[in-house]
Amino acid sequence: MKPPAFRYHAPTDLAEALDALAEVGHDGKVLAGGQSLIPMLNMRLAAPAHLVDINGIGELAYVRTDPGGVAVGALARHAEVEADEAAHAAVPLLRQGLRLVAHPVIRNRGTTVGSLAHADPSGEMTAVLALLGGSMTLARKGSTRTVAAEDFFVGPLEASIEEGELAVAAYFPRLPGRTGTEFVEIARRHGDYAMCGVAAAVTVDDDLRIVSARAAYLSLSPVPLVLDLTDALIGRTADTAVWQDAATLAAGSLEPEGDIHATAEYRAQLAGVLTVRALRTATERAALVDPNGTTGTTSTERSAR
Repeated sequence: MKPPAFRYHAPTDLAEALDALAEVGHDGKVLAGGQSLIPMLNMRLAAPAHLVDINGIGELAYVRTDPGGVAVGALARHAEVEADEAAHAAVPLLRQGLRLVAHPVIRNRGTTVGSLAHADPSGEMTAVLALLGGSMTLARKGSTRTVAAEDFFVGPLEASIEEGELAVAAYFPRLPGRTGTEFVEIARRHGDYAMCGVAAAVTVDDDLRIVSARAAYLSLSPVPLVLDLTDALIGRTADTAVWQDAATLAAGSLEPEGDIHATAEYRAQLAGVLTVRALRTATERAALVDPNGTTGTTSTERSAR
């Protein structure tokens, strides 16, 4: 399979890239990691007249941690973000989600920002950004804007990136206090897109009682779905929580659809099971967070590496 003909642009800095995107408008596509775009070109599912390759823009290849969270540039590869110890210490959910993205060869080339811009509702990073309440930075010639995750994903494979804009960075906020996280999913084969996945974040007080519990779901809706499940668990500890109550609460807001990979009923069952697993582990991890915000590592996390 070969892609359709296109004109190739290879900018060497951000200003040049934005000039090119302003010139080509809706006829252009951006190439970063290319792990989604190249197959789409080869299968003729996309046929842009112009391809703007941003791989020569070194200024976009960064992972930066600050007191508020982690900023990831448009050319930071999944593997680089996954391996970054400062990013993991600040936002453990990043590594927890990234280790489930496809295979190592894909993570070595694919970019985290590119995955988010692709806006696949089965993609792990969409759920991570949504659960954390993160944001995307979009640049165009002459201006820059920031879009919250809840407004960025507008439909399957559809993000709020306007003509002439480039997604230049994603920001993943650090969660407050004693908060633990976990990401679990089920796929037909290792590395496949998940039939269902759940990312969870649980915050406990100094007595290790749950004060907040939230979960984000992938492969169950057109955009990442974030649910507040605190009412089912508030005041409980990891030992006294009735996890199935949270799964039942979540079920009332989930409307999965069936396809060739799984029926709607099976996806709903998976959602319940994974909700329990994710919340339980997140709560156990929350108990390991010390007052300085350092997160401990459970045996479950160690074995997953």
